[in-house]
Amino acid sequence: QVQLVESGGGLVQPGGSLRLSCAASGSIFRLNTMAWYRQAPGNQRELVAAITRGSSTNYADSVKGRFTISRDNAENTVYLQMNSLKPEDTAVYFCYTEDWRNAYWGQGTQVTVSS
Repeated sequence: QVQLVESGGGLVQPGGSLRLSCAASGSIFRLNTMAWYRQAPGNQRELVAAITRGSSTNYADSVKGRFTISRDNAENTVYLQMNSLKPEDTAVYFCYTEDWRNAYWGQGTQVTVSS
C-alpha cells in the first residue's frame, strides 16, 4: 500500500500564495499520474491539476495561469504552487496518485482564502 501525506495548507489573504506538498511512502512501485483535487462544502470533488510521470500537465480552467503542479519522481513527491489565490479557491485539497495496483488518496489539507 501507498500512503500520501499532504502539508502546506492554511489561511491566506486574497492575492496571496501557498505551496502544497504531498509525499508518498510505503510499498511504492512506479507511480503514474499524480494530482491534486479539491472539495468545497456542498460541492463535488474536482480535479485541480494533474501531472504524468513524464511531466505532462493538465489544469482546471479556473486555476490556469495561477497554479503550477510539479513532481519529484526520485522523492515520490508532488507539489502545487498556488498564486493569486481567490476566496473561491477555499476548499480541502486532496493529493491523488495511482500505480498498476490501485489508486490512492491523501487525507486532505484545508486551504482557506479570506481577509
